[in-house]
Formats: sequence, C-alpha cells, structure tokens
Amino acid sequence: MNQQLKQSLIGMLIGGMAGLGFSNSLMAQSEKAAQDDPVLKIYRAAATKVNDLVHTKLDVRFDYAKRYLYGKAWITLKPHFYVTDSVTLDAKGMDIKDVALVKAGKNNPLKYSYDGMQLHIALDKQYKPTESYIIHINYTAKPDELKVKGSAAISDAKGLYFINPDGKDPNKPIQIWTQGETESSSAWFPTIDKTNQKCTEEISMTVENKYVTLSNGKLVSQKRNADGTRTDTWKMDLPHSPYLFMMAVGEYAIVKDSWRGKEVNYYVEKPFEKYAKNIFGNTPEMLTFYSKILGYDYPWVKYSQITGRDYVSGAMENTTATLHGEFMQKTDRELLDNNNYNECVIAHELFHHWFGDLATAESWSNLTVNESFADYSEYLWLEHKYGKDAADEHSLEAAQSYMSMVQYSGDKDLVRFHYRDREDMFDQITYQKGGRILNMLRYAVGDSAFFKSLNLYLKTNAFKATEAHQLRLAFEEVTGRDMNWFFNEWYFGKGFPQLDISYKYNDTAKTVTVILQQIQKEAKVWQIPMAIDIYESGKVTRHNIFMESRVDSFTYAYSTKPDLVNVDADKVILSKVDDHRSFSTYLYQYAHAPNYQDRRQAIDEAGDAQASNPDAVKLLQAALKDKYHGLRSYTISKLNMNNSAVKAATLPIVVELAKNDPSALVRAAALQQLAELKSTEYVPLFEAATKDKSYGVEAAGLEGLSALDLDKAYTIAKQLESDTKGKLVGAIASVYARKGNAADIGFVATKFDETSGQDKLNAAFDYLGFLSKISNTDAVVKGVDQVKAMTAQFNNPQVNTYISNWMQEISKNKAQEATAVSGANRDELTKQAEYLRKAAETIRTAIKE
Repeated sequence: MNQQLKQSLIGMLIGGMAGLGFSNSLMAQSEKAAQDDPVLKIYRAAATKVNDLVHTKLDVRFDYAKRYLYGKAWITLKPHFYVTDSVTLDAKGMDIKDVALVKAGKNNPLKYSYDGMQLHIALDKQYKPTESYIIHINYTAKPDELKVKGSAAISDAKGLYFINPDGKDPNKPIQIWTQGETESSSAWFPTIDKTNQKCTEEISMTVENKYVTLSNGKLVSQKRNADGTRTDTWKMDLPHSPYLFMMAVGEYAIVKDSWRGKEVNYYVEKPFEKYAKNIFGNTPEMLTFYSKILGYDYPWVKYSQITGRDYVSGAMENTTATLHGEFMQKTDRELLDNNNYNECVIAHELFHHWFGDLATAESWSNLTVNESFADYSEYLWLEHKYGKDAADEHSLEAAQSYMSMVQYSGDKDLVRFHYRDREDMFDQITYQKGGRILNMLRYAVGDSAFFKSLNLYLKTNAFKATEAHQLRLAFEEVTGRDMNWFFNEWYFGKGFPQLDISYKYNDTAKTVTVILQQIQKEAKVWQIPMAIDIYESGKVTRHNIFMESRVDSFTYAYSTKPDLVNVDADKVILSKVDDHRSFSTYLYQYAHAPNYQDRRQAIDEAGDAQASNPDAVKLLQAALKDKYHGLRSYTISKLNMNNSAVKAATLPIVVELAKNDPSALVRAAALQQLAELKSTEYVPLFEAATKDKSYGVEAAGLEGLSALDLDKAYTIAKQLESDTKGKLVGAIASVYARKGNAADIGFVATKFDETSGQDKLNAAFDYLGFLSKISNTDAVVKGVDQVKAMTAQFNNPQVNTYISNWMQEISKNKAQEATAVSGANRDELTKQAEYLRKAAETIRTAIKE
C-alpha cells in the first residue's frame, strides 16, 4: 500500500500545530498518556491457524441501486495441524442465506451461528490435516451498511466500494473497486481474513456488457448472458493472502503492454488513454530491473494497473492487479511537474509483488517486511533510472518525514507487538524509517551480500508468511555474520542516534583525531558502522569504522593537512548530526564530495553564511549550475536577493534558469525567486512563462505577473481557464481573489467540484486561501460548505484537524477585518466569520464522533 495521502499531510500538520501553539510539553503529555493506555499492553501475536485456506471460488453480481453484492462462495479448507470439527470465517455485515458442505457435488446443510462479523460453522465430523473440505455459502454483502472505522492511511474499511452507482454525479464515472488491506476483504466474501493465510482463487463477475472487469490472475473466460450482461471469470493459480484479492468494474480503456510474454495492462479512464504509456510505460523496465537485482523473476501470470475514483488508500498492491488512486491519471503536461512521484508509486506497488504478495508479513506487527521494502524500492528505481542524486534526494525527504512525525507523536519500534489498532502500523516508521534502515543494511553488508540475502529470503519464504527474524536469518546465512546487533537496534528498538562530531589536528605529529559523541537523551548506545573519507592533496582515502561507545575517537596520519574529513561519507546513517568544522571544508566538500547530501549540506552552510562570506556566495553561484535539477531549484530557494552581493552574483544565472533550464521545477523556482524582486523588468519574462507547457511554470509566471500588472495577469488568467490543472488552478484563483470580480468566483467553486481524490485535498487548501481573501458572503458560504463536505468524504482525523484549525484562523481574521469597516461591509464580514467559526466547530466535533 502506498501512503500517498498521509505523507502529504505530515508537513502541513506539523506547520499547523506549530502555528497554533502546540507545545513540546503537550506532545510529551500525549505520549505519556499513550504509554499508559491499557490497549497498548495487549500483545499483538500472529493469528492462530486452526484451519488453512486452500482455494476460494466466488460467483458475484452487483446491485447498484442498493449497493449490494450477491455472492456465492465455495471455500476449500483443511485443518492446519490438529483435528477439528468446526471452522470460523470472517464475514462482516452480511446476510447469510445458507451454509453447506459440498460432498459428491451436493450441498449438505450445516449448522452455524453468525454474529454479524464472524460465521461459526459446525462441520459434519472431525477432520484431519490430511483431509480437505469445501464449504458453500450463499450470501449478500452490504458494504454501505457496515459500520467500521478506517485510519489516517486507510480512510475507510468497508471493503467494497460503489462509486457514483446511480450516475447522478456528472463528474464521476460509475465504478466498483475493492480494498482488502487490512482486514476488509471479509466485507465482500467470507474468508479467514488474516495475512498468514494463503490460497488460490477464482472469481466470476457478472456485469453489464459496457463494463470491463479486472481481478487477480488471468481472465480465463467471458460469457455473454441472455439478459445483456456478461460473466468474466478470473483465475489465480498461485496462492496469496485474502487481503490481496480484488475486483474492479468500470468503463475503462485498456492499454496493452507486455513483459517476457506476460500481459502488462494499464486500465485508465478513456480521456487518459493517450497518456497511459506516459504514466505507466516504464513498468516493463521495472519488471526487468527488479527481477534482475533480486535474482528472482516476477512470479505472477500478469501485471495490470488500474485507477479508481475516490480511492481510500493511495494505491494497493493487489496481486497482479494494482489499484491506484485517480491522482495517477495525469496528462503529459502534468507529468512535467511530477518529479517522478507517480513512478515511485508504481515502483512501490510493483515491488510488493515480491515483498508482501510473494513473501507476506505473518502479522501486522511485522508489517515492515512488506512496507519498508516497498518504500526502499522507490530508492532503488530512482537510482537505476534517474541516478543516485534523485534517489538520495528522495531518501532525505523520507528521513525528514519520519523525523517530523516523531516530533509530534513520538517514536515506536519498527517491529511492534503493542499497538492500539492494526491501522496504526501504517506510519512513517513502517514506511520511511524502514526504508532508510534497509539502506543502512545495504551499506553495512555491501551490495552483493544485500541482494543475495534478499534472494535467499524470497526463495525460502515464497508463498509463505514471514517476519523480521527470517529476514535476519537470511542475512546471517549469506554474510556469515551475527546480525542481532543491527536488528535489535533498528527493528526491535526505537529512536535514532544524535551525533556530535569534532576534530583535533596535531600539526606536529601530523594526525587528525575524529571525535564522535552520541548525545541523544536516551541511555541507548548505538553501534554504527560508517565510512570516513579523508581528502588530502587531491586524493581521497576511505576508512571504515565501527562506532560502539557513547564517545569514540579515531586518529589518522596525514602528510598534508586534509582539505576535508567527511564523516559518514556515504550519507546513509539515519541520525541528527552537529558537525563542528570551518566553512572552507564545506566549500571543498561541494566541489569534491560526490553525494547529493554532501552538496546539499554545503549549500545549507552557504545559505547561512551568504550575508558575510564571499566564498559562500561563490558556492551558491556554482550550485545554481549543479548537475542535478533538484539542487539547482534548492539553491534558488536559499538565495537572499536582498543582499546586494548575492543579487549581483546570482541574478543573471537565475534569469537564465527561468528562461531555459530543462527542468520545469527549476524554471518555476527561478520565476518565484524573481517575483520576490517585484521588478517591472521581468514582466515580459513572466508573461512568456504563462505560455510554458508546464502548469507549474505557468503558475509561477502568472503569480509574478499579478504582483506587477494585475490587469494583464487577469486577462491571461481568463485565457488559461480552459486548460487548467495543478498549481495553475491556485494561481488563477489568487488573481481572481485580488481582482475581486464576483463573476469569477464560479471558476474556483467549479474547479473544486471537478477535483476528487488526493487532488481535492490539495485544492481545498487553495480554495480556503481564496475564501480568506474575498468578501462575497454567498461565495464564502458555498465554499465552506464544499470544503466541509470534502472532510466528510475523506473521513480522516488529520484532515479534519487541519481544515478546522485553518477555518478558525480565517474566521478570526475576517472578524478582525470587520472591526476596521462599518455598515454593510462590516455586517457581511461578521456573517462570514461566524459561518466559518461554526463550520470549523462542526468539523472538529466530527473528529470525536
């Protein structure tokens, strides 16, 4: 599963909490309360296996008006080890019509009890582990009537979703899709809904002829029926867990691709058919790359990817049939501003087909063996396809996301057997921290051993349930080393080291001593393998060290005083670092140390020193021409153009980047920096940018122009309305808010209505910013109602908290504005402030319900 929604929220929520006065003491109190929570005392073991699933056969049809699924299930099981005369199946919120044992082709009724969540069945005799049996169940699934809760990562948990089933929403297609993780497949078919169960599968779906279907495995038959429907049968011959079963139905275009004779298909809404290869076209190359580095070919019969409207979980690795949120559907223009984000999602879900689908976490406590690998696969793909700089940038952002989360909710073990709810496992620890831990493990053992260990782990645990200790054992077998120290630190413990680095040079003895201190508050002392590179007279010498004490020192001889001593030279240790050295070493580091973080660290130091250090300005000047676009745009953001020396040295380069850089992200960043100067000299440049192919560049140009010539910006904004996506929507809304024409309010409201999925959340922030600037009460009321409806759809406490707080702030500002005016203007602003206040309270109350 991809954490797309939750990741996007973290930065905003941290900023929101800081701005609203949340203190560290309050966060500490919250963490203390969590530690005292009796629910956290419960040990979350793997599910006990009384019976094993062997095969699941389903025959389903759909009632769109009622939002029902009418199903028949034939479930083949056998006792796991001990003899048994009963079986318990998960079956959430269903009507159970009859339950029978299938023998000699006949259904023999069985006694059962049903509590609305589980189906307890008495078998006709005691069965031995060598004996299998088939249970037939006739049932109706009612997902919309099921009362279950979701989480921040999975905003709903009803398993089966009817999208616009009555066709009333003209902006949405009619679709059906399923979401099984964590344990929601049992909302649409009876099963043992646990990760440590695996079985083969066959699903027959009866749908209207106009719809296409997708499920796991291979489409083995299509039968047209007399009533105008069609029955599609999908068959999965390799076993996988019930949470990975899926169905999707809708009017899709199917764009066909292939890999080594296997089907590779992309299901998209028809307007995006011509962009499907732009979006998904690197999938065959990914299949080749991952198969090669793992030494284990993609094992499944096909690989299809499909989009779903209003999808609740970002993306989901259903075996052979990944489901993506509609945010994946982007035009070629939108992809210019995407910075490979979509490809990371594609890589993430594909890699799950080895780590998660093939070898599966035996319990949610061990979710890391699924999600940390999928997270790290993003790094591997970026490194392979776009270079190490792109991968290291992605890794740094992931580490920052994890550390931000720790600031507001505390840290936890990567493998944790105590949690309030299994949904809580889907966090920045399991994903981003887990991915960084795998990167450290890779560097600790070396590339060859790392990938050989993964190969052994997969071969040993294929089609089985597994846990972190089995990963450790694979690494120990390959390397011949005991790895408990690493796993105890990072997998079965929490936190990260904080390092203080200092240096002592002895010019007489010609030695340098590197002093490493672990200054974290916790008593835990980390064992840290790392590299120290010493740059001397144009040569670099590597020293591999192993820090294992609270304070360690390492002394090295030199002939000429080193230009740079680079600790953690590979920049892989997940830590916070205070490195005490002079700026001259950073100047050298930027020019000579090879990694993204080396250069970025030097840019940060130069950004801090640019006001008084000419060498810092020179470094920034050089960094504006860095080989990697991410560092060019980052450098632009660090420039202080109010400093005359900085401006004189960098302005010509920034102008050139705004005009001609091959990266849309750099062009947009340069335009934003130039806009801060508010110089009419750049009006032609901003106007030219509004014709760029990138929506982000158009947006930056329009925003820069609007500050200098609002009328011209307004005219251009009207011309751009017909093809407006991404950041350009917000830029146009900002121009309209400043212009103040009531007739333009409809554009912003309509764009918000037309947006859905993750993009709607982003649009909500633009919309609220727009509403904060306008004085039309009817428009404010309509907009607030639209955003409030969105929060109900997302059903996400973090979304509600942030939106509620923001509305409250806008309410206060409008109330303050009201005191500065009189008459009708005052009355209208007061009404708007009160409406926003009440809406904020309603949204906040919904969090508690």
